[in-house]
Amino acid sequence: MSRFRKRAIPRAVGEAIHRYRMIADGDRIAVALSGGKDSLTMMWILHERLSRVPIQYSLHPIHIDLGFDGGPARFIRDYCKKLGYSLWLEDTDYGIRSHTEENRENPCFLCARLRRKRLFEIAHELGCNKLALGHNMDDIIETLFLNMCYSGEISTMVPCQPFFRGKLTIIRPLVHLDGQAISQFAREHGFGHFSNPCPTARTSKRSEIRKMLQSLYKTNKKIKGNIFRSMGNIKQDYLLGTEFDS
Repeated sequence: MSRFRKRAIPRAVGEAIHRYRMIADGDRIAVALSGGKDSLTMMWILHERLSRVPIQYSLHPIHIDLGFDGGPARFIRDYCKKLGYSLWLEDTDYGIRSHTEENRENPCFLCARLRRKRLFEIAHELGCNKLALGHNMDDIIETLFLNMCYSGEISTMVPCQPFFRGKLTIIRPLVHLDGQAISQFAREHGFGHFSNPCPTARTSKRSEIRKMLQSLYKTNKKIKGNIFRSMGNIKQDYLLGTEFDS
């Protein structure tokens, strides 16, 4: 990765933070770390920015262990220690519970709901007003197609989303970066890699949508950017909308 590229990644995060007003002076930010390249990159950049931006905020890393063997908890703890942070490690059975016989139809939904609820609770216990999640541009696009195909609605995750009457706000600082750029950045910084122990990681509906989109992207390099920009360029007069009374 060139020196220009190394600067470009943090710059893209800074632009997203500024555009969507994600971070303000004095924020206490809970940072959800899964152990994947996205969350590790997000943590590194949010930490690195503190030395060069005119505002101050504090970071509070959290990892929700889902109960699978071979999870990344120890790796994440060591990673945070190198950056000078203490990790809140929460041991759960969310992943195991979500894959029981009673819930095999949609284990990802239950697992995500349980994990998100506990992240909210921990953020509150830590006195945080922001929760940073490592979703990137690809995740935003995939969620758009997931909701269209399986929920019958046009919606996706948003970069900055308040909850509980504004007491807690979810922020997604990687929204302007795609997975390929983040992977390259993570490799260059030696963040390491672990295999996701979730048994449905490669067979979920999201993975199916991802494969479909990757095939589409190969036909035209502008498609991914066009899809992402289209979510902010909505022409409501050309959508079905609601029916008018005659």
